[in-house]
Amino acid sequence: MDFGIIGGTGFYQTGGEPGKRIEVATPYGLVEVEQGSFGGRTVAFVARHGWQHSVPPHRINYRANVSALQQLGVTSVLASAAVGSMAEALPPGALAIVTQFLDFTRGRPSTFFDGDSGGVVHVDMTEPYCPHLSRELAAAAQSLGEQVAPAATYACAEGPRFETAAEIRMYRMLGADLVGMTNVPEVTLAREAGICYATVAVVTNWAAGVSETPLAHEEVSAFMERQIPRLRALFERTIADHQEIACSCRRWRTL
Repeated sequence: MDFGIIGGTGFYQTGGEPGKRIEVATPYGLVEVEQGSFGGRTVAFVARHGWQHSVPPHRINYRANVSALQQLGVTSVLASAAVGSMAEALPPGALAIVTQFLDFTRGRPSTFFDGDSGGVVHVDMTEPYCPHLSRELAAAAQSLGEQVAPAATYACAEGPRFETAAEIRMYRMLGADLVGMTNVPEVTLAREAGICYATVAVVTNWAAGVSETPLAHEEVSAFMERQIPRLRALFERTIADHQEIACSCRRWRTL
């Protein structure tokens, strides 16, 4: 089982026939993983917020999720993220491949290398998302006739509250296109684990201050759920067409 999927808001199962759910014990806690079929492969699926969306962004056990996937032999992960947009070119309904992030989280365990048993390791994050897997996503989108922005910068806020208009202006000035609450530390932990990791962001709303109306989680969730068939098709094509290479992401696989 070399492929994993981490589903965000609205994306709670692989689709089709329900897969077998197993519990994986990690040093950071138990993780329930669904084993399903996608793109002709068996994949390990993790619902980031839980199967019933019961876990808020700041309480997700990111280390356990990534550790569980690694234990199952996963070497490539596709993740989804519901986001707000600050970029005129990325309106609600747009899809974007995330290539860079700005980290505004606080208080989340963010590394496997905490100086204890993991030692001290400083992982290069010049390209935090796997370039090879991201290119495969872009190629899959083109083959499906799906419009996907090939590069976007994601500002990760702590949550669970939405951002202020002033925060959004700041993120925008710093070069962010999108804002969300979950991609960090997930992406950095995947790199530490030597897992190729790529994220497709689905724009569900304009960010605070850009939107003319207040934000509501229920509306975001409902909009996101309508986009899941597009995500499933994109992920399935990417997995089916995937070509394994000696990717540089793997050189950090030291856990």
